[in-house]
Amino acid sequence: MKFVDEATIRVEAGDGGNGCVSFRRERAIPLGGPDGGDGGDGGTVWVVSEPNLNSLADFRFNRVFRAKRGENGSGSDCRGAGGEDIEIPMPLGTQIFDVDTEELIGELTMKGQRIKVAAGGFHGLGNTRFKSSTNRAPRRASPGSPGERRDLRLELSVLADVGLLGMPNAGKSTLLGAVSAARPKIADYPFTTLYPQPGVVSVGQNRSFVMVDIPGIIEGAAEGAGLGIRFLKHLQRTRLLLHLVDILPPDDADIVDNIETIIAELGEFSEELAGREQWLVFNKIDLMTDEESDALIDDALDRLGWTGRHYRISAGARRNLEPLCKDAMEWVEAHAPVRTVPDYTLLDDAPPVRPVAAPDDHDDADDDLDA
Repeated sequence: MKFVDEATIRVEAGDGGNGCVSFRRERAIPLGGPDGGDGGDGGTVWVVSEPNLNSLADFRFNRVFRAKRGENGSGSDCRGAGGEDIEIPMPLGTQIFDVDTEELIGELTMKGQRIKVAAGGFHGLGNTRFKSSTNRAPRRASPGSPGERRDLRLELSVLADVGLLGMPNAGKSTLLGAVSAARPKIADYPFTTLYPQPGVVSVGQNRSFVMVDIPGIIEGAAEGAGLGIRFLKHLQRTRLLLHLVDILPPDDADIVDNIETIIAELGEFSEELAGREQWLVFNKIDLMTDEESDALIDDALDRLGWTGRHYRISAGARRNLEPLCKDAMEWVEAHAPVRTVPDYTLLDDAPPVRPVAAPDDHDDADDDLDA
């Protein structure tokens, strides 16, 4: 399936049904009085999280979603049926923006989460609701209110614990395929990876984290060069960045220059992202002797003045991958977000809470109309 991380859709909630003007007509009951019923409420549009989806590809063709209108009221105090709500499944990590106001309506971060994006219209009132001691035969009813209509922009950012970044062909896809069950496309040409590929890395019983591979970043990616501009935002949903470095880059490029280019592009895109925990992972050490690779990597670290963590691996030969994954797992566990539960305990001297009866929405509607 082609990965689609942005889409624009239109949602239209159902209109409320109109109220009815009707009078009771039965034999031997000459003064039956008004019996027009209310209309039904319009259907509401909801967005729901669906863990089995991993892209917004379904919205490439189906871009308009309409909920049903509420039915009109009828005589004998019959209320119209309410319009059926519709639910739009979207993958976890989807952010929903209003196109007109650029407001962030919400984001799907939990399984089973539901977000209302367009409220259905309120039902119209039948003439029964307008009767009073001074108006015993009202001949008016109110129409239903229109449902909300919105244009929404959807943006998908893959939710992951660890993100892989680096130059094209640095070995990110190879590493992901070596440590997880993911099977990304691997080839020897630049930009083999065209869309983010997540994978679950297991390091023991009940211990695992999600790693995501994004397309290679090149110089100028933050301004739109290459494919990086479309996918740099996926790294914003990760907590740990593994910067893969090819110790034998093509065209005899300098590995220090490549490292500094990636770090500079992160800073151009987001200062907050550039300040996150980042580990250097020197890849393809199997392509030279240990002495040669150690000398090359030590020289690069000295020139960079790097004081953070660094690793020396070979994703293709699967060398030194276990320590990297274990350390990443320990870091993810140590920096897991802590969720606090608010304390709702009442004070000893607090007055007792008296239950308050909920007001009747029909009475409120009558008061508003009479006013």
